[in-house]
Order: sequence, then C-alpha cells, then structure tokens
Amino acid sequence: MYGKTFIFALAATPLVAAHGKVAVVQGDAGGNGTGLGIMGGVVPGPGRNAVTEVDTTVFGRTNIQTDGLGKTTQGGKNTVAGMKQAMAQSGDTLPQVSANGGKLTGTFHIVTTDGAGPLQAVIDPTGTGAFSQGQVVRSVGQLFTRSMDVIMRRASNVNQDYPMAFDIPAGTTCQGTMGNMQNVCLVKIANSNRAGPFGGVIAMQIVDGNTTTTPVPVTSAAAGNAAAKGTKGKAFQA
Repeated sequence: MYGKTFIFALAATPLVAAHGKVAVVQGDAGGNGTGLGIMGGVVPGPGRNAVTEVDTTVFGRTNIQTDGLGKTTQGGKNTVAGMKQAMAQSGDTLPQVSANGGKLTGTFHIVTTDGAGPLQAVIDPTGTGAFSQGQVVRSVGQLFTRSMDVIMRRASNVNQDYPMAFDIPAGTTCQGTMGNMQNVCLVKIANSNRAGPFGGVIAMQIVDGNTTTTPVPVTSAAAGNAAAKGTKGKAFQA
C-alpha cells in the first residue's frame, strides 16, 4: 500500500507524462484552429488506448525546440499540407493573435490517466516547423492529475478536456505562407513525457489595429501541396 504522504505528493505535482492532444485553440482577436493530425469525432473518446490514441501527435524528443511537426499512429508524419484537414474541422479563420501581446487559449484533451502537462509552446515564425529557431512560451497555469489514477490505473482511458492558455509576446511576427494565407506562424504545444512527448501543432496569424490580415482557407489539395513547397526554408515533417 502507498502511504498518504506519497499520494498527497503526487496529487500536488504537475504531470510530466501524458497521452494528450491539442483539440482546439482560439486567438484573443478571433479565429480558431485544430492541431495537425486531429481526426475529430471519428476517434472515440472512451475505449482502449489503441483506439483512442490514434490521432495523438508524438514528437519523439523532450526538447520543445526540436524541428518537426510530429507524427500520429493513424496518419503518419504530420505535414504543413495537413493544415487543410485541420481547418476543415475548425473553420476558415486561423487563430488571430494581437500584435501588442495577445493570447492563445484552447482545450488540451487528456486521452489517458497518465497524462496532461505541464505544457510548453514554441513559436516558429517561418511556418515550416523550424522550432529549433523559435521562441518558447510557457503556459498560463498548469494541468494536474488524480493521484489514485496514476498509482492504480496508469495509462487507462480518461477522456477529459482541460483548458490551456499561452501568452504570445508583443512584437511577435509571422512570415510563413500556407496556401493562400500569408503571415502564418506554427506553434508546437507539448509536454515533456519521455514516452512522447505528446501534444500538437497549430497555425496562427498576428493582427493589429493598423494591419488587416485576410485569412483565406486552403480550398484544394493542390493548394495544400503548394503550401508545403511555398514556405520559406525547409518544411520539416518529422
């Protein structure tokens, strides 16, 4: 049996292991997005791990500033072109973040009981997945877990949503191109679980009162493929 002191310590400790994914993200100036690789309602919430984790993005290295967009069991390597599918689930307008210091908020879906944070994010202004050159931002608040689930039922299905938020520094600029959209950044959101890490990649745009960004959706596979080729620099895919 585990002592009460040990159980209490676990209950007070932020998680560093997680099967979790970025379900949806909003910008403080409007718009919303879904993580690359997310398959939406076709993936069941409750059930066996092999069924519920198929669209969870795995990054492979615990360093948040590692290049690449991660991969999922179902879809393989995430690519910039896959943003077309992500946008089909979340609308035509990417998350819009204020240039003078805005915020990304959203939902982190905890797939299993061994999961959920703390989370970090890194902003890639090139929109290619070059996160090693990006700026790291920490989440506003952390996610915690129930101690008994960790001890007695590790990695069993939990199917819970938790809020997340990140402050985007004032002066952040985006230079990426994605289909017909300009001024795009990619943002990797992940924990530091050695079995993953787990999380997701979303796209966002920076806007201010003097600049109008017209977000045009990717409307065809050809446009999506052009996005992968048209980004500045190499588009990392793993």
